[in-house]
Amino acid sequence: MKRRTLLQAIPVASTLFSTSLWPSQKNDSGTSAGSTGVYELRIYHAAPGKLQDLLARFRDHTMALFEQHGMKNVAYWTPLDEPEKSNVLIYILYHPSREAAAANWQSFRDDPKWKSVVEKSEANGKLVDKVDVTFMALTDFSPRISSHTTK
Repeated sequence: MKRRTLLQAIPVASTLFSTSLWPSQKNDSGTSAGSTGVYELRIYHAAPGKLQDLLARFRDHTMALFEQHGMKNVAYWTPLDEPEKSNVLIYILYHPSREAAAANWQSFRDDPKWKSVVEKSEANGKLVDKVDVTFMALTDFSPRISSHTTK
């Protein structure tokens, strides 16, 4: 899937979801997410035949661990059309800042629970071949994104 196509589809996708599904526009200091918060777009290209295992790992473990490490789950998608339908997971996380994102990811990678999940889930081979990452900021003309949680 071309990143340009995906990025063009994000505003459309946001209108399909209730605004109650999106993280808060305000961070802990009360400032606008558009000014300091960042959204992280991640596209995972699963190893051949491993998409269902990857989805199960996210569903059963990864999402909860993200939240424990300060990452807000925004939304998750799988493409509808081949060839991406069989091997791509797309998702967006929210972080208060780029610095927070780096710290969140480091604490996540260092978590013994995560290391155990990876070891067990990849016992029969790696699940991911490639990850594309793009950090994004809301534009001043973007529709506002409201919170589904106030944790």
